[in-house]
Amino acid sequence: MGNKLYKVDPKTGEVATLKRTCPRCEKGTFMAEHFDRFACGRCGYTEFKRKGTKQNTD
Repeated sequence: MGNKLYKVDPKTGEVATLKRTCPRCEKGTFMAEHFDRFACGRCGYTEFKRKGTKQNTD
């Protein structure tokens, strides 16, 4: 069982986050992904997904 929040590129050694971070909270606070929105459980910040477009979570 590996880590589900970060991905390490084996060639360059760069670390990338797989989850969206909250813009209002401190670094390292990730947002939950629901079928229609992204939500922060710490401060309650919510971003809704647009219908008909596929969003990139990078």
